Amino acid sequence: MSTPSSPAAPSTTPALAAPAPTAARLTDRVPDLGALQLLIAIAKLGSLGRAARELGITQPAASSRVRAMERQLGVALVDRSPRGSKLTDAGALVTDWARRIVEAAEAFDVGAQALRDGRDKRLRVAASMTIAEYLLPGWLIALRHERPGTAVQLLAGNSQFVVERLLADEVDLGFVEGLTIPSGLSGVVVARDRLVVVAAPTHPWARRRKPLAPEELARTPLILREQGSGTRQVLEAALGGLAEPLIELASTTAVKASAVSGAGPSVLSELAVGEELAGRRLVRIPVEGVGLDRALRAVWRTGHRPAGPARDLLSLTRTVVRAG
Repeated sequence: MSTPSSPAAPSTTPALAAPAPTAARLTDRVPDLGALQLLIAIAKLGSLGRAARELGITQPAASSRVRAMERQLGVALVDRSPRGSKLTDAGALVTDWARRIVEAAEAFDVGAQALRDGRDKRLRVAASMTIAEYLLPGWLIALRHERPGTAVQLLAGNSQFVVERLLADEVDLGFVEGLTIPSGLSGVVVARDRLVVVAAPTHPWARRRKPLAPEELARTPLILREQGSGTRQVLEAALGGLAEPLIELASTTAVKASAVSGAGPSVLSELAVGEELAGRRLVRIPVEGVGLDRALRAVWRTGHRPAGPARDLLSLTRTVVRAG
């Protein structure tokens, strides 16, 4: 005897819902501000031609814009006749809505301008010591001519200090001397510089007839900037390491003064020692077999391209360097 079959168990797998229709973008359904301003002008002036002149466009362009707006909304907005242009009932209603949208856009524009004005009234800059002392003053003078109302806050330190200030969003633009662009930052080269070995005229190196070898420079205790300095970073990379510093100081000016006093040799930016070399307070010591050129960079947080006065300063730095 056959056993009656059991009814099939209902499926526990939920049926896939049909995908919801994709909503059209609001910009596809709402006329742009220019079209709405045209409609308001037609309502005020009673003439398509006069409305076009008020907005600074040709009458054919105005007619084309009205037709496009009517197609977009699916209703007639303007009745045209030899006596002028008159809004339809639908056109009058749309114009009332348009006024609210344009007023909101004007309020938006005023608010955005206030934000720009607030941004443009100050500029926060951090720069490594060499750039802050020998290049940035000229750049800031040029910026003052471009933006006399912008107050500049300048922080000076080593390159590591500059990077930290940028990553903490405490400054808008930085200038560093290191080998590469640090992680989290973007940048561009704004100038080139060269490190030079210098010593007082009384130092034995000042009487050398042969250039220094890189190995001798690397094993000689020098007067150096502190760790984190771009100058020291470039020198260490070029020589593959340095001896324990003779003296370690926190500014280019202090290092230079110590070298002038005869305390020992040092390696400094060519920008920083021009006057001392010209006045024979320091002597340049030739070195062979090692490159001590370096790039000076403007840097900013990745994804935050300089704007307003920061953008203008960046442009001026490159212009002044090329002119020099």
